[in-house]
Amino acid sequence: MDDNTEDDDAGLIRRLAMGDRAALASAFDRFAPTLTRYAWAIAGSRQDVEELVQDTMLTLWQKADGLQLPTGMLLPWLLVVCRNHAKNLARRNTKHAGDELPDQVPAPGDHTDAAEQLRWVRAEIAALPDTDRRICELCLLQGYSYAEAAQLLGLSVGAVTQRVARSRRRLKKAVTHDEH
Repeated sequence: MDDNTEDDDAGLIRRLAMGDRAALASAFDRFAPTLTRYAWAIAGSRQDVEELVQDTMLTLWQKADGLQLPTGMLLPWLLVVCRNHAKNLARRNTKHAGDELPDQVPAPGDHTDAAEQLRWVRAEIAALPDTDRRICELCLLQGYSYAEAAQLLGLSVGAVTQRVARSRRRLKKAVTHDEH
């Protein structure tokens, strides 16, 4: 790259460090196409690609104030950040893959069978601590987002996320347990 690009990168970082939103838009216009192509090479879906590019640009915005570029160029740093976000995303996806119910849970023959077979699932939900039970009802049964449930219950989104994951693991054990 020529010295002009390095000067452009340094100036862009200075503007970002000062909170210049136009600089962020300029960085996005300049680097998003390359980041998108790179993300497609390491991610599995369009949603993941979009998330990786957004997370990379957000990291740039958040870290611009203390950003030191050994090469003087921003693109290599952005590609490393994008790769790290992809690794984190892959870990999250792997971690949550176990939260899904198996594909081969047999459907009951009729409504009476369904009520009887799901009796133990309802018992597991009822046995959850009050807050966990309420979160389970809101998020898993009624379709509220974690943010909406957190607001309704006066909790943080992180707390709701952790409680949902814990409840899902418990319910999954109940659903797949050999006794049932």
